Amino acid sequence: LSLSLCSFVLHGNSFVFLAFQVFSIIKKEKHRQTYGLELIASENFASRAVLEALGSCMNNKYSEGYPGQRYYGGTEHVDELERLCQKRALEAFGLNSEKWGVNAQPYSGSPANFAVYTAVVEPHGRIMGLDLPDGGHLTHGFMTEKKKISATSIFFESMPYKVPFLCTLQENARLFHPKLIIAGSLICYSRNLDYARLKQIANENGAYLMGDMAHISGLVAAGLVPSPFDHCDIVTTTTHKTLRGCRAGLIFYRKGVRSVDAKGKEMLYNLESLINQAVFPGLQGGPHNHAIAGVAVALKQAMTPEFKAYQLQVLANCKALSSSLMDLGYKIVTGGSDNHLILLDLRNKGTDGGRAEKVLEACAIACNKNTCPGDKSALRPSGLRFGSPALTSRGMVEEDLKKVAHFIHRGIELTLEVQRSLEPRATLKEFVQALAQGEKFQQRVSEVRAEVEAFAGQFPMPGLPEL
Repeated sequence: LSLSLCSFVLHGNSFVFLAFQVFSIIKKEKHRQTYGLELIASENFASRAVLEALGSCMNNKYSEGYPGQRYYGGTEHVDELERLCQKRALEAFGLNSEKWGVNAQPYSGSPANFAVYTAVVEPHGRIMGLDLPDGGHLTHGFMTEKKKISATSIFFESMPYKVPFLCTLQENARLFHPKLIIAGSLICYSRNLDYARLKQIANENGAYLMGDMAHISGLVAAGLVPSPFDHCDIVTTTTHKTLRGCRAGLIFYRKGVRSVDAKGKEMLYNLESLINQAVFPGLQGGPHNHAIAGVAVALKQAMTPEFKAYQLQVLANCKALSSSLMDLGYKIVTGGSDNHLILLDLRNKGTDGGRAEKVLEACAIACNKNTCPGDKSALRPSGLRFGSPALTSRGMVEEDLKKVAHFIHRGIELTLEVQRSLEPRATLKEFVQALAQGEKFQQRVSEVRAEVEAFAGQFPMPGLPEL
């Protein structure tokens, strides 16, 4: 190659020329997102401003360490950015900087959670988190009778608790003596948590209370659901769900007085140094400065009146979807929703989440199978989880979500029809084959998909116009 051609290949700005295969895949994914219905509760559409910050030259800079204490030169602007992100994070959630601090470097929510455990729980120390079928997250210490699934359950001793039975949590905590109790993350639990009661139980056992608000952080910022900051010692979150930012994580920690001993001496929090050390150099290297830039933009947007109006619509849309599905004869775990998601229990319909998910996906409706309380195996979960944030970001309102409920109903009806054509013990693989090879089934899929795509295509997709 000539020097000029090498220069063009390395430095040219034609994305289509240099990466036509990647560009083609991105265009196909954009078409799917534009003409499909995104109902996965953990997904959302980031704004154009967030994506532009994410794609900026901040991607190029390495900056191990913290503002004012870096291991690289040329970090004056990176320091300014990270401090701004921290300031906005505290402001967005109405926090006093003398009582709260925040680490903006976690790469996402799972690393943020593990950093907290590393900071405040010794190796093989004890953690109590919400059980996975009840709305907890894998990182809260999930394991089965035969296998430790999450790294949390490998490096720490974990005991799950159930949401409706906080009295049982209180009894078990007295026996287990956890160092940390986790409140959240509500990945499939559609009601508000009793943070005050959880804090009482934590105090009785000398444990820290950590709130995982990954799913509800946007609703918390808007002041529409109970805030974990009122009672928790530590709060973690992702930034790409209801907060509508890019993929990253935040860890908030209390500062100042933790308690007063019997002699009246104040006992202070020392979480800042422990958490910062756990994030870097404990678990991560250099922070992703382009992601911190995107988060800083999202946090600014979260402080606007428009953001609160958006979150109000998220709640209204979720209630509309929930009530419409119940009117169609479906059972919602907990009987409704206080937040952005619902969990459909399909056991009364005689099917499961895995099969229904496959049919809905074929109909251009993206959701996810999910365990329900009482499920014996995560391999054949009974539930389907739906969330309203992404469709709300596209401008849909209550009447639109009622139409979405009927699309879902038609997909589940087709699921039952395919299932009836097979032996009762047919596998998921056999079910998918029957769906794909049955001419009658494919005709029904095509009909529903065409209607879904025509409906979804009416609503704009936020983000970059081409990508």
